[in-house]
Amino acid sequence: MSVLTGTVPHDRDRGGPAQPLLSIDGLVKHFPVKKGIGGKKAVVRAVDGVDFNILKGETLGIVGESGCGKSTTARLIMGLMPHDAGELLFDGERIGGRALPWREFRAQTQMVFQDSYASLNPRMTIEGSVAFGPRVHGVPKRQAIERARSLLARVGLEPSRFAARYPHELSGGQRQRVNIARALALEPRLVVLDEAVSALDKSVEAQVLNLLMDLKQEFALTYLFISHDLNVVRFICDRVAVMYLGQVVEIGPADTVLADPAHPYTAALLSSMPSMDPDARTEVAPLAGDPPNPIDPPPGCRFHPRCTLLEEVCRTRPPSLAPVDPQHRVACLARQPGSGHSAAPTLSVAA
Repeated sequence: MSVLTGTVPHDRDRGGPAQPLLSIDGLVKHFPVKKGIGGKKAVVRAVDGVDFNILKGETLGIVGESGCGKSTTARLIMGLMPHDAGELLFDGERIGGRALPWREFRAQTQMVFQDSYASLNPRMTIEGSVAFGPRVHGVPKRQAIERARSLLARVGLEPSRFAARYPHELSGGQRQRVNIARALALEPRLVVLDEAVSALDKSVEAQVLNLLMDLKQEFALTYLFISHDLNVVRFICDRVAVMYLGQVVEIGPADTVLADPAHPYTAALLSSMPSMDPDARTEVAPLAGDPPNPIDPPPGCRFHPRCTLLEEVCRTRPPSLAPVDPQHRVACLARQPGSGHSAAPTLSVAA
């Protein structure tokens, strides 16, 4: 029985532990724009065929440069904007279908945004903000307030001191704790964290990260963690997906991807990380040039104009997201047997 509503909750594991909690297949979002003097129609390919699964109980990180489509992907998952193509399955059921309407999905999936102040209603008290979601979903006011106070205490904000305050009376770290409490108020299974700690100073960031890890264990949560900070991703994530120009170019266990990247873009991201070691200074820029225009992406591999492994085949043949081992996939012709790239592994011949 749910401690929030006092009713029997929706079955929290319909497909068993082996079935992914969230499956995304061919997700596409294009934004129409006008191009040139004549106003020729064009589209920004913000998300252009994204595929990945989030396993139950894991933390999947998404990393990449600004503008690669990380936050747009998160908003498409939450239904904050409609997707143009693709399928989203939550525990085996299509989101938005008859079996799992958006309202029911959002009761099981919540999001924490980067801007902790803009995420809160400045005219509502902290207690009211946390209790608002349960009230919308039919929870009696008294139960919703009790739940809000319990969650505020759990995230380190004493209700007697903070419940009646307004967002402008709190620090950035305290506001983000409120947003985390609000996200947990409907007892979700999946929490999407979009740059949730990037606006915090490092001491507060560490406290919030530790809180998130504790809450994950306590409430049996699954996280989608979007960040540009690879050190944070290395600390909190089980697996990591790397996005470039609207597509996933590498995905696998965090330890593997961040220690031995298979895609040259991932390697460039890692080499751009600052180091305190004077012998590990970066003397040559890891990448040359700017990302291509998402309105008119290059043919073949989208990374080829900036890639150190560029060969002629890269200009014409788009790579697929293929496995380099059972849990690690990469979209790079230099890593795929039989691709035509000189550095590609040789095809194995069956005996």
